[in-house]
Amino acid sequence: ERTESISILPDRPPALPSPAADVTLDPGTAHPHLQLSEDGKEARGQLVPERFDYWPFVLGHQGFVAGRHCWDVDVGDGGDWAVGVARESVRRKGRLSLGPQGGIWGLEKWGGQIRALTGRKVTLVALRWLPRRVSVHLDCGAGTVAFFDAEDGGLLFVFSRVSFSGERVRPWLWVVGARSQLRLCP
Repeated sequence: ERTESISILPDRPPALPSPAADVTLDPGTAHPHLQLSEDGKEARGQLVPERFDYWPFVLGHQGFVAGRHCWDVDVGDGGDWAVGVARESVRRKGRLSLGPQGGIWGLEKWGGQIRALTGRKVTLVALRWLPRRVSVHLDCGAGTVAFFDAEDGGLLFVFSRVSFSGERVRPWLWVVGARSQLRLCP
């Protein structure tokens, strides 16, 4: 019997930088149910006063208006999560649209599936496995936000023709529930 293996995920493009941006989380933006580690690298579900008041989101301290930047997020194999970037002006009070129309470009794990937050309807990303570490690549000049499986380099999803209109964008994490824990990798 002959077996063939076909890879549908391209390798990481050599033009993209290796994860090098030293990203930390901004406690001033974290949802009240998120607890951040002292080093600003980890978020987990717990009750903490103030911040984003509806969704359990947190933004990175660092913001970017130009250049290429990338960082890895250890998403583990626990609960649901989302990672990506958000405009500096993203709405922080009440419900908001999860997608580019709301100022967020993200990838989520929800109900055992990986989905891109593409608008009113999410886009299912067909994968044979769930990533344990996601690499987020932001190229402000090219207008792209790309997500890779950081362990094997496979492309998960890319937002292209993104216009940030010169506005600062920041790393964005969504910790969904007490079983979820996200950690920015050095």
